[in-house]
Amino acid sequence: MSGPPSRIRSILGHLIPHQTPPPHIHHLSPTFFLERAASIEPNAEAIYHITSNGAILHRTYQEFADRARGLAYYLKKHGFKRVGILAPNTPAFLEAIYGIPAAGAVIAPANYRLKPDDIAYIFEFAEVDSIIVDHEFVHMLDQFKEKHPKVPLIIDSDTDATEGQLCGPFDEAVLEGLNYDRATGNAGWAGLHAHATNEDDMIAIPFTSGTTSRPKGVVFTNRGSYLAAMGNIIESGLNQGRCKYLWTLPMFHAIGWTFPWAVVAVRGLNVCLRKIDYPLIWKLLKEQGITHFNAAPTVNTLLVAAKEAERLPHEVRVTVAASPPSGHLFEQMTNLNLIPVHVYGMTETYGPLTKCYVMPEWDDLPPQEKYAKMARQGHGFITSLPIRIVKQDQPGGVLVDVEKNGQEIGEIVFFGNICAKEYYKDPEATRKLFEGGGLHSGDLAVWHPDGSAQILDRAKDIIISGGENISSVALESMLVEHPDILEAGVVSVPDSHWGERPKAYVTVKEGKSLLGEDVINWAKHQSNISKFMVPREVEVVKELPKTSTGKIKKNDLRQWAKTGRKE
Repeated sequence: MSGPPSRIRSILGHLIPHQTPPPHIHHLSPTFFLERAASIEPNAEAIYHITSNGAILHRTYQEFADRARGLAYYLKKHGFKRVGILAPNTPAFLEAIYGIPAAGAVIAPANYRLKPDDIAYIFEFAEVDSIIVDHEFVHMLDQFKEKHPKVPLIIDSDTDATEGQLCGPFDEAVLEGLNYDRATGNAGWAGLHAHATNEDDMIAIPFTSGTTSRPKGVVFTNRGSYLAAMGNIIESGLNQGRCKYLWTLPMFHAIGWTFPWAVVAVRGLNVCLRKIDYPLIWKLLKEQGITHFNAAPTVNTLLVAAKEAERLPHEVRVTVAASPPSGHLFEQMTNLNLIPVHVYGMTETYGPLTKCYVMPEWDDLPPQEKYAKMARQGHGFITSLPIRIVKQDQPGGVLVDVEKNGQEIGEIVFFGNICAKEYYKDPEATRKLFEGGGLHSGDLAVWHPDGSAQILDRAKDIIISGGENISSVALESMLVEHPDILEAGVVSVPDSHWGERPKAYVTVKEGKSLLGEDVINWAKHQSNISKFMVPREVEVVKELPKTSTGKIKKNDLRQWAKTGRKE
């Protein structure tokens, strides 16, 4: 169930006769993008994929649209209204993103990297009545099936076969749906819900990563999804020639930051990828003419460090988000012709909501200064409203802006069309999220004179040492400038004299070796790190703990610091 305001709107919707909007208005829904693409360029290639059985799969926009339509009629025939998805970045996932809402149902994706208990919680909380699941992850649903044995699983085998021995229940469902459409009048898309009857209706419930508590369901609407996708088309430059988009970003994460809709809107090619495989990514970048992909700083860090890395003959636009990147990473990427498009947002903002707009005059700056500016979080999207950075010492619900001086620290607050509607079945969390009329990010930042934001940390990650505020993000960015360091994670540890101080955990590049004291000496004598920020302790570890979206798990690092255990 939704919160009280949603229930009231629902009741009123039944009491008040439905009114057709005037001719100059139509309700926005991104589901229409696929029907439109197939009608304009039915033979254009829509999907390229290496299947689980090692075959190369090609699908046109007509084939893509037909399969999504077949899935929609199957779901409609069986009355499924809340459809879970547990799958990697496959054609079936893409088809489901269109087929589910076209059936008048809601998309409820889950992160297959979570524990079975969390996956069961998500699907139970979302009240799914069916689940589309990749064959590789069926076992992850054992716990859910124990409690909900009647919820059917629509298993995708992810092969190049659509019928016969190698096809699976998902392909059979698509075929059943197409036959059902033919048997009931052959209405095609006209018999479905590609055009929303109310753009404020829920289209999806993606879940937050839930690093410190249970994941929260975030309500995406048709309108918000449409406008977020349009924003991504513009801000990531998807409409500059026919884009070839590589699916490195998980589709389960905020519905792939709405890029499943954005790429189809411009009739681009979706190059699907079952898992992150750095040699394969480089092969695809070199051989398939990839023009765009999205990835967290962690993925980009490991990508540029891969032995297959070499400067590409053409520019590839890389939309970077999920955690604050370093200017050093952006310099490394640019040198390989991986051109960063730095955006920032949350699941609660459909993914990206701000962009750092690179100014022409930055080309005249020293490289370190230019790339440091590129690492700022920037300004609100064209389909949003401007962000604000507000003081933390105000009463609840009172929003007072910090000075635009690059010094005063406040919290980033979002406004406008691409803020999610609410938390699903959690009115109290929704109230706190929108306290004062804006969507609170929980991220602390400064506001520069040019109006751009720069994140310093999450509120809980600022380190106050001897009265000095130390941003763990800033310190991490400086530590990775060491030529042998691959990644860095910084947390606060208690200090009897200063109250607290930073401790760093670092990983080293392949073929390199490093001791913690080497890093400390470098930080003191060769880096630009201020003396009060230099960590007294640096531990070199094999790997840093990360969330499913590539963010460093600071809670795990704090536990490491407390117990000395690296588990």
